[in-house]
Amino acid sequence: MTQKKLCKIVLSTVVAMFPLQVLCAQDLTPRAYTITPIHSNAITLTYSLNTGEILVADSIPISDFSTTLHIPVFSYYHSLAFFGRSANIVASLPYAVGNFEGKVSSVSQSVYRSGLTDSAFRFSVNLIGGPAMSLEEIRKWRQKSLLGVSIKLVAPTGQYDPTKLVNLSANHWGFKPELGYSGRRGHVVLDAYGGMWLFTTNSEFFSRNASFPGTRTLSQKPVASFEGHLSYDVRPLFWISLDGNFWYGGRTSLNGVENPQTLQKNSRIGVTASVPVSKHQSLKVSYSRGAFVTIGGDFQSVSVAWQYSWLGRPN
Repeated sequence: MTQKKLCKIVLSTVVAMFPLQVLCAQDLTPRAYTITPIHSNAITLTYSLNTGEILVADSIPISDFSTTLHIPVFSYYHSLAFFGRSANIVASLPYAVGNFEGKVSSVSQSVYRSGLTDSAFRFSVNLIGGPAMSLEEIRKWRQKSLLGVSIKLVAPTGQYDPTKLVNLSANHWGFKPELGYSGRRGHVVLDAYGGMWLFTTNSEFFSRNASFPGTRTLSQKPVASFEGHLSYDVRPLFWISLDGNFWYGGRTSLNGVENPQTLQKNSRIGVTASVPVSKHQSLKVSYSRGAFVTIGGDFQSVSVAWQYSWLGRPN
Protein backbone atom coordinates (compact mmCIF):
# COMPACT_ATOMS: atom_id res chain seq x y z
CA MET A 1 0.00 0.00 0.00
CA THR A 2 1.38 3.41 -0.95
CA GLN A 3 1.83 6.21 1.58
CA LYS A 4 -0.73 8.30 -0.29
CA LYS A 5 -3.41 5.57 -0.07
CA LEU A 6 -2.59 4.97 3.61
CA CYS A 7 -3.02 8.66 4.33
CA LYS A 8 -6.46 8.67 2.70
CA ILE A 9 -7.63 5.67 4.71
CA VAL A 10 -6.38 6.98 8.07
CA LEU A 11 -7.74 10.45 7.35
CA SER A 12 -11.17 9.11 6.46
CA THR A 13 -11.38 6.87 9.52
CA VAL A 14 -10.89 9.87 11.82
CA VAL A 15 -13.17 12.14 9.77
CA ALA A 16 -15.93 9.52 9.79
CA MET A 17 -16.32 10.01 13.55
CA PHE A 18 -15.90 13.79 13.60
CA PRO A 19 -19.22 15.25 12.33
CA LEU A 20 -21.27 13.17 14.76
CA GLN A 21 -19.12 14.32 17.66
CA VAL A 22 -19.57 17.96 16.70
CA LEU A 23 -23.33 17.63 16.56
CA CYS A 24 -23.81 15.25 19.48
CA ALA A 25 -21.29 14.40 22.19
CA GLN A 26 -19.82 17.88 22.39
CA ASP A 27 -23.06 19.78 22.91
CA LEU A 28 -23.00 22.82 25.20
CA THR A 29 -26.63 23.87 25.62
CA PRO A 30 -27.50 26.04 28.62
CA ARG A 31 -31.10 26.19 29.84
CA ALA A 32 -32.11 23.12 27.84
CA TYR A 33 -34.81 22.28 30.42
CA THR A 34 -36.35 25.77 30.67
CA ILE A 35 -40.15 25.81 31.00
CA THR A 36 -42.16 27.68 28.34
CA PRO A 37 -45.96 28.14 27.96
CA ILE A 38 -47.73 25.35 26.11
CA HIS A 39 -48.14 25.96 22.36
CA SER A 40 -44.91 28.00 22.25
CA ASN A 41 -43.10 27.81 18.92
CA ALA A 42 -39.72 28.94 17.67
CA ILE A 43 -37.60 28.66 14.56
CA THR A 44 -33.84 29.06 14.94
CA LEU A 45 -31.18 29.62 12.31
CA THR A 46 -27.70 28.84 13.63
CA TYR A 47 -24.30 29.19 12.00
CA SER A 48 -21.22 27.69 13.63
CA LEU A 49 -17.57 27.76 12.58
CA ASN A 50 -15.37 24.95 13.90
CA THR A 51 -11.60 25.13 13.42
CA GLY A 52 -8.66 23.25 14.87
CA GLU A 53 -7.01 19.89 15.22
CA ILE A 54 -8.26 16.47 16.15
CA LEU A 55 -5.63 14.70 18.24
CA VAL A 56 -5.26 10.98 17.57
CA ALA A 57 -3.25 8.32 19.37
CA ASP A 58 0.45 7.78 18.68
CA SER A 59 -0.29 4.37 17.21
CA ILE A 60 -2.04 6.05 14.25
CA PRO A 61 0.60 7.64 11.99
CA ILE A 62 -1.19 10.93 11.36
CA SER A 63 -0.07 14.45 12.22
CA ASP A 64 -1.18 18.03 11.60
CA PHE A 65 -4.80 16.95 11.27
CA SER A 66 -6.96 20.07 11.03
CA THR A 67 -10.44 21.04 9.96
CA THR A 68 -12.43 24.08 8.94
CA LEU A 69 -16.08 23.14 9.26
CA HIS A 70 -19.01 25.48 8.59
CA ILE A 71 -22.37 24.23 9.90
CA PRO A 72 -25.63 26.13 9.33
CA VAL A 73 -28.60 24.53 11.13
CA PHE A 74 -32.35 25.04 10.83
CA SER A 75 -34.32 24.08 13.99
CA TYR A 76 -37.97 24.08 14.99
CA TYR A 77 -39.18 24.05 18.64
CA HIS A 78 -42.70 23.36 19.96
CA SER A 79 -43.89 23.05 23.56
CA LEU A 80 -46.85 20.96 24.67
CA ALA A 81 -48.53 19.30 27.64
CA PHE A 82 -47.55 15.67 28.27
CA PHE A 83 -49.75 14.01 30.94
CA GLY A 84 -50.01 17.39 32.65
CA ARG A 85 -46.27 18.09 32.57
CA SER A 86 -44.42 20.68 30.50
CA ALA A 87 -42.76 19.09 27.45
CA ASN A 88 -41.22 20.11 24.15
CA ILE A 89 -39.94 18.74 20.89
CA VAL A 90 -37.06 20.07 18.78
CA ALA A 91 -36.14 19.05 15.21
CA SER A 92 -32.86 20.17 13.62
CA LEU A 93 -31.55 19.88 10.07
CA PRO A 94 -27.83 20.71 9.68
CA TYR A 95 -25.78 21.36 6.56
CA ALA A 96 -22.00 21.20 6.52
CA VAL A 97 -19.22 22.62 4.38
CA GLY A 98 -15.78 21.44 5.41
CA ASN A 99 -12.12 21.14 4.52
CA PHE A 100 -10.11 18.36 6.19
CA GLU A 101 -6.32 18.14 6.04
CA GLY A 102 -3.69 15.80 7.44
CA LYS A 103 -0.26 14.23 6.98
CA VAL A 104 0.86 10.62 7.07
CA SER A 105 4.63 10.07 6.81
CA SER A 106 4.93 13.66 5.55
CA VAL A 107 2.42 13.03 2.75
CA SER A 108 -0.20 15.80 2.75
CA GLN A 109 -3.83 15.15 1.87
CA SER A 110 -6.93 17.35 1.84
CA VAL A 111 -10.62 16.57 1.44
CA TYR A 112 -13.56 18.90 0.77
CA ARG A 113 -17.18 18.02 1.46
CA SER A 114 -20.47 19.94 1.24
CA GLY A 115 -23.97 18.62 1.95
CA LEU A 116 -26.62 17.67 4.47
CA THR A 117 -25.47 16.00 7.68
CA ASP A 118 -27.51 13.78 10.00
CA SER A 119 -30.75 15.30 11.32
CA ALA A 120 -31.48 15.43 15.05
CA PHE A 121 -34.72 15.19 17.07
CA ARG A 122 -35.21 15.72 20.81
CA PHE A 123 -38.18 15.16 23.12
CA SER A 124 -38.01 16.53 26.66
CA VAL A 125 -40.51 16.35 29.53
CA ASN A 126 -40.41 17.86 33.02
CA LEU A 127 -40.85 15.48 35.94
CA ILE A 128 -40.63 17.77 38.98
CA GLY A 129 -41.23 21.50 39.35
CA GLY A 130 -42.77 22.40 36.02
CA PRO A 131 -46.40 21.53 35.20
CA ALA A 132 -47.81 22.41 31.81
CA MET A 133 -48.90 26.05 31.99
CA SER A 134 -50.56 28.67 29.83
CA LEU A 135 -48.99 32.09 29.27
CA GLU A 136 -51.12 33.63 32.04
CA GLU A 137 -50.14 30.90 34.50
CA ILE A 138 -46.42 31.04 33.72
CA ARG A 139 -46.37 34.81 34.32
CA LYS A 140 -47.26 34.11 37.97
CA TRP A 141 -44.93 31.10 38.28
CA ARG A 142 -41.41 31.34 39.70
CA GLN A 143 -38.84 28.65 38.98
CA LYS A 144 -37.05 26.97 41.87
CA SER A 145 -35.82 23.44 41.08
CA LEU A 146 -36.67 21.50 37.92
CA LEU A 147 -35.96 17.89 37.06
CA GLY A 148 -36.56 16.58 33.56
CA VAL A 149 -35.71 13.78 31.16
CA SER A 150 -35.12 13.81 27.44
CA ILE A 151 -34.34 11.51 24.56
CA LYS A 152 -32.35 12.72 21.56
CA LEU A 153 -32.25 10.88 18.26
CA VAL A 154 -29.76 11.42 15.45
CA ALA A 155 -30.96 9.85 12.18
CA PRO A 156 -28.62 8.85 9.31
CA THR A 157 -30.23 11.24 6.82
CA GLY A 158 -27.05 13.01 5.73
CA GLN A 159 -24.92 12.69 2.62
CA TYR A 160 -23.29 9.25 2.53
CA ASP A 161 -21.64 7.15 -0.17
CA PRO A 162 -20.18 3.84 1.11
CA THR A 163 -17.69 3.74 -1.77
CA LYS A 164 -16.08 6.98 -0.59
CA LEU A 165 -13.74 7.45 2.33
CA VAL A 166 -15.05 10.77 3.64
CA ASN A 167 -18.74 11.40 4.27
CA LEU A 168 -20.84 13.94 6.15
CA SER A 169 -23.11 11.27 7.63
CA ALA A 170 -22.09 8.68 10.20
CA ASN A 171 -24.50 6.23 8.50
CA HIS A 172 -25.83 4.95 11.81
CA TRP A 173 -28.44 5.90 14.38
CA GLY A 174 -27.58 7.63 17.64
CA PHE A 175 -29.76 7.71 20.79
CA LYS A 176 -29.17 9.77 23.91
CA PRO A 177 -31.36 9.40 27.04
CA GLU A 178 -30.59 12.19 29.51
CA LEU A 179 -31.54 13.41 32.99
CA GLY A 180 -31.45 17.18 33.49
CA TYR A 181 -31.58 19.49 36.54
CA SER A 182 -32.16 23.24 36.56
CA GLY A 183 -32.17 25.31 39.75
CA ARG A 184 -32.74 29.05 40.11
CA ARG A 185 -31.75 31.35 42.95
CA GLY A 186 -32.64 34.93 42.08
CA HIS A 187 -30.79 35.91 38.91
CA VAL A 188 -28.57 32.80 38.94
CA VAL A 189 -29.46 29.52 37.20
CA LEU A 190 -27.50 26.28 37.62
CA ASP A 191 -27.97 23.53 35.00
CA ALA A 192 -26.57 20.00 35.19
CA TYR A 193 -27.22 17.14 32.74
CA GLY A 194 -26.07 13.54 32.54
CA GLY A 195 -26.70 11.22 29.61
CA MET A 196 -25.46 8.29 27.55
CA TRP A 197 -25.01 8.11 23.76
CA LEU A 198 -25.85 4.74 22.18
CA PHE A 199 -25.07 3.92 18.56
CA THR A 200 -26.06 1.36 15.97
CA THR A 201 -23.49 -0.06 13.53
CA ASN A 202 -22.44 1.43 10.21
CA SER A 203 -22.81 -1.68 8.06
CA GLU A 204 -21.07 -0.22 5.01
CA PHE A 205 -17.95 1.70 5.96
CA PHE A 206 -15.69 2.32 2.92
CA SER A 207 -17.07 -0.69 1.04
CA ARG A 208 -17.99 -1.91 -2.46
CA ASN A 209 -15.18 -0.11 -4.28
CA ALA A 210 -11.91 -0.88 -6.07
CA SER A 211 -9.93 -0.85 -2.82
CA PHE A 212 -12.35 -3.11 -0.92
CA PRO A 213 -15.01 -4.94 -2.99
CA GLY A 214 -16.74 -6.43 0.07
CA THR A 215 -18.39 -4.69 3.04
CA ARG A 216 -16.89 -3.52 6.32
CA THR A 217 -18.61 -2.54 9.55
CA LEU A 218 -17.72 0.33 11.87
CA SER A 219 -19.21 0.28 15.36
CA GLN A 220 -18.82 2.51 18.40
CA LYS A 221 -19.31 1.81 22.10
CA PRO A 222 -21.54 4.06 24.24
CA VAL A 223 -20.36 7.52 25.28
CA ALA A 224 -21.26 8.89 28.73
CA SER A 225 -21.73 12.66 28.72
CA PHE A 226 -21.95 15.22 31.53
CA GLU A 227 -22.74 18.91 31.11
CA GLY A 228 -22.94 21.92 33.43
CA HIS A 229 -23.87 25.61 33.08
CA LEU A 230 -23.88 28.58 35.43
CA SER A 231 -25.85 31.50 34.02
CA TYR A 232 -26.90 34.94 35.19
CA ASP A 233 -29.91 37.03 34.16
CA VAL A 234 -28.72 40.54 33.29
CA ARG A 235 -32.35 41.48 32.68
CA PRO A 236 -35.42 39.57 31.44
CA LEU A 237 -34.49 37.36 28.47
CA PHE A 238 -30.90 38.66 28.53
CA TRP A 239 -28.53 36.16 30.15
CA ILE A 240 -24.89 35.04 30.08
CA SER A 241 -23.68 31.51 30.82
CA LEU A 242 -20.41 29.77 31.61
CA ASP A 243 -20.47 26.28 30.06
CA GLY A 244 -18.54 23.04 30.45
CA ASN A 245 -18.89 19.35 29.65
CA PHE A 246 -17.08 16.00 29.82
CA TRP A 247 -17.63 12.79 27.89
CA TYR A 248 -16.08 9.34 28.21
CA GLY A 249 -16.12 6.19 26.08
CA GLY A 250 -16.78 5.63 22.40
CA ARG A 251 -14.12 3.08 21.45
CA THR A 252 -14.57 2.11 17.80
CA SER A 253 -14.31 -1.31 16.14
CA LEU A 254 -13.65 -2.09 12.48
CA ASN A 255 -15.12 -5.45 11.43
CA GLY A 256 -15.47 -6.32 15.11
CA VAL A 257 -11.82 -5.58 15.98
CA GLU A 258 -11.73 -2.90 18.68
CA ASN A 259 -9.14 -0.12 18.61
CA PRO A 260 -8.38 0.74 22.29
CA GLN A 261 -6.62 3.94 21.18
CA THR A 262 -9.98 5.50 20.24
CA LEU A 263 -11.20 5.87 23.85
CA GLN A 264 -12.47 9.43 24.33
CA LYS A 265 -11.89 11.31 27.60
CA ASN A 266 -12.58 14.88 26.58
CA SER A 267 -14.02 18.09 27.95
CA ARG A 268 -14.92 21.51 26.57
CA ILE A 269 -15.47 24.91 28.15
CA GLY A 270 -17.26 27.91 26.74
CA VAL A 271 -19.47 30.94 27.20
CA THR A 272 -22.94 31.76 25.86
CA ALA A 273 -24.93 34.99 25.72
CA SER A 274 -28.59 35.38 24.74
CA VAL A 275 -29.91 38.87 23.93
CA PRO A 276 -33.52 39.83 23.08
CA VAL A 277 -33.88 41.90 19.90
CA SER A 278 -37.64 42.42 19.82
CA LYS A 279 -40.83 40.89 21.20
CA HIS A 280 -40.42 37.79 19.02
CA GLN A 281 -36.71 37.77 18.16
CA SER A 282 -33.48 37.06 19.99
CA LEU A 283 -29.80 36.45 19.23
CA LYS A 284 -27.53 33.91 20.87
CA VAL A 285 -23.73 33.95 20.57
CA SER A 286 -21.45 31.24 21.94
CA TYR A 287 -17.80 30.23 21.98
CA SER A 288 -16.20 26.99 23.14
CA ARG A 289 -12.85 25.24 22.98
CA GLY A 290 -11.31 21.95 24.04
CA ALA A 291 -10.16 21.97 27.68
CA PHE A 292 -8.90 18.41 28.16
CA VAL A 293 -8.63 16.28 25.01
CA THR A 294 -7.43 12.74 24.34
CA ILE A 295 -8.96 12.26 20.88
CA GLY A 296 -11.52 14.03 18.76
CA GLY A 297 -12.17 17.38 20.43
CA ASP A 298 -9.24 19.79 20.13
CA PHE A 299 -10.96 22.55 18.17
CA GLN A 300 -12.57 25.95 18.65
CA SER A 301 -16.21 26.68 17.87
CA VAL A 302 -17.99 30.01 17.39
CA SER A 303 -21.72 30.13 16.71
CA VAL A 304 -24.40 32.75 16.16
CA ALA A 305 -28.12 31.92 16.30
CA TRP A 306 -31.17 33.99 15.35
CA GLN A 307 -34.50 32.90 16.83
CA TYR A 308 -38.07 33.91 16.06
CA SER A 309 -40.67 32.71 18.58
CA TRP A 310 -44.44 32.93 18.86
CA LEU A 311 -47.36 31.54 20.85
CA GLY A 312 -50.00 29.61 18.93
CA ARG A 313 -50.12 30.91 15.36
CA PRO A 314 -47.52 33.42 14.03
CA ASN A 315 -48.48 37.08 14.46
